[in-house]
Order: sequence, then structure tokens, then C-alpha cells
Amino acid sequence: MKISFLIHNAYGIGGTITTTFNLARALADRHDVEIISALRHRERPNLTPDPRVRLRPLVDLRHEKNDPRHLTPAKIFPSSEYRYRQYSALTDERIGEALASLDADVVVGTRPGLNVHLALQAPEGTVRVGQEHLTLDNHPPRLRNALRRVYPRLDAITPVTEADAAAYRRKMRLPGVRVQALPNSVPAPTLPPADGRERVVMAAGRLVPVKRFDLLIEAFAAVAAERPDWQLRIYGKGEERERLRALIDTLGLHNNVFLMGAVTPMEAEWVKGSIGAATSNFEPFGMTIVEAMRCGLPVVSTDCAYGPGEIITPGEDGRLVPVGDRDALAGALLDLVRDDELRRRMGRAALENSRRYAPGPVVAQAERLFEELLAARDEGLPPARGTDHALVSGGYAAKDTALVAASSVVRTVRKARR
Repeated sequence: MKISFLIHNAYGIGGTITTTFNLARALADRHDVEIISALRHRERPNLTPDPRVRLRPLVDLRHEKNDPRHLTPAKIFPSSEYRYRQYSALTDERIGEALASLDADVVVGTRPGLNVHLALQAPEGTVRVGQEHLTLDNHPPRLRNALRRVYPRLDAITPVTEADAAAYRRKMRLPGVRVQALPNSVPAPTLPPADGRERVVMAAGRLVPVKRFDLLIEAFAAVAAERPDWQLRIYGKGEERERLRALIDTLGLHNNVFLMGAVTPMEAEWVKGSIGAATSNFEPFGMTIVEAMRCGLPVVSTDCAYGPGEIITPGEDGRLVPVGDRDALAGALLDLVRDDELRRRMGRAALENSRRYAPGPVVAQAERLFEELLAARDEGLPPARGTDHALVSGGYAAKDTALVAASSVVRTVRKARR
């Protein structure tokens, strides 16, 4: 297959960029893959794409930010979308031209505004897949209404959790559009996993209010009071840094809690710890949870919507605590700090259980989804509708038996089309 991803800005840092690069890299083993970046602001990406994956920017902000067209508001990218102010008549024009000339079998959008472009502008013969890296409920009502009008033109919507996929089916009611969860993937670390011996709790993410690193620091004060030889290391950058630094000083934790700054990639840091922590009020997926588990760390997380509860098996590879409950969080951390054998056993389970998020299983799910959608389109069939557990369990969700037969001829049809 020839597969194109349309992303906001592949030259930045963030979970969507990471998971898009991961998926593109894994798909490139067997397919022709490109990433189209709507925006570009620097010479080289922060993350290094696989050399087999073409990276094509459309608007270079280093030279075009003052172009009169870029100073004119966008008309296609929805005004209710979070990134709207970064889009313009120039991005409308460039994205439209890129999609009009596309010869891909499958094009994948990576945020709602770009999914709108796909729905309205992608070629009729191309399968259109809209990824959802946030959640439906996270979008304002105006945006949900805008999506409800145009999303019926897509072939599939792929939220990253089963809970959000269920919300899409229940609330959006998009006839003929397949809604199926497709989790993010995390490659296997190249370093040996953590052995649970280090006296370090690790956390990572943007230093923003929703991540509640203040709650984590306050909870860790109880750990440091009982076990002063333990440390908390928080990786990331953001608007909360100075406030978190002041909190550390106020609590007298300057010898125990460290703001480490942003580090990419993180695997060399994860393996230096023994426990992972995630304390968000809201988490569409939980990439850092999976990253920590892939490095052999059990994770203590708030049981927030949507991702942590689908990733962590409480008591086996981590712990879930109520959102905002400092005492429960401190207690869960202390349980693992106090019990070396429990910590190591849960770390081994985390390493094993997180393999389901390896690129291999996730790419197999994506390939199956794309081929079924191609077969349905080429044979004039409606897309098969996913079930609430189809992809995470590795199951097969097709309801139309004709689709099974159609999938066997998809490669022949694609060759004929070309």
C-alpha cells in the first residue's frame, strides 16, 4: 500500500508526532509511506524519521509566516479547533493542493481540523482515515457539531482507546463510518530494562496544569519523609516549571525532587528508575505510561479518563488511584517503595504486558483495518463496523461476510487502479 499521514507540525515535540513517526516507521517495512506536515518551523525535526519515510512540509514558517495568505483566516480548517489560529488561507491552499495530487491508497489525518480537510478534499478513490488523539468529549460542542457534518465522508475514525471509540459510536452516530480503536505504539527499548533496584520514581510530560505534577510532588513528600534516600525525577518543559520549582522549595524537597527538563528519547532515563508515575486529571491515552512499562517500570497512575485504565492492570503491573487523591497516590507509591520483591515482580509484569503496544501488533491491526477499508471501497461495500474490543484484543470485527472475500482481492484491485 501507499500510505500518507497528514500531521500538524512534524518538526515539533509531542505524543501525536511520536506515535505517527513510530507507526510510519513500522509500516515502512512493507509499504510506501510518507508524512505530510502542514507546518514547518525549523530545519530538522526534533524526532528523526525513518529514512524510508518521506517527510514533506507544506508551509515553511521560517519564510512564509508573513505571507499575506498566511495572515488571512482559514476557511476549511474549523474555527472551533484548538489549533485554528495557526492555520490560514495559505494552509487551506497548500493542504488542498497536496490532497488533490495525492496518489495514496490510504490517507490518515491526525487531528480533527486535518480530518476535516481529508473529508472534504481527499480524492474519492483514496481511503480516508481520521485519527483521534484527544477524545470526543474533550472537543467543544461547536467542534463536535462541525465534525458531525463532515465526518460521514470519512471511511473510518480511529480513537486511541476503546472508551473513546464507544463514545464516538454512541454520540456521533456516523452511518457508514467505521469507528475502531487503534492504540499508540511504542518501540522496544534498545537498552536492558530497569531491574527495580534504583531508588527513583520517574514521571514525564508537559509541565501543564492537567498533568498535576504538583499533586505528585505533594504525594512524594510522604515518600521522602519515610524514605529520604528515594528521589522523584520529572522530565518535561512547560508553563508550570516555576510554580513546581517553588512548590519543591516550599516543601523542602530540593534534595529529593528534580525537574530534569525535556529529554528525547526518554528510554535511557526510564531505565534509571524503578517506579513510573502519572497523575493527570485527563489522559487521552498515556504514552508515558506505556513507555515506562516498556522499560520495565510498574506505574502508579490516577484512574482518569481515558487511557490509564486500559493500559494498567491494577495489582499486576501497576496501581490506579482516584484522580486528585494525594493520600491514595502517596500510599500506592509507598507500597512499591517498601516492598522490593513486589516492585520487581510488577516491573516484570509491566514489561510483558506492555508488549501489546509494540509496533508489530499495532501495525498488524492498522494493516488489517486499511486493507478491509480498501476492499470495502473497491467492492462498493460499506466499511465493516468495529466492536468495542476488536483491535486491542486482536479480534476481527467485520460484520459483512462479503468483506472477507473482498479483502483477498485488494492487492489486485490496487494494481489495476494504478
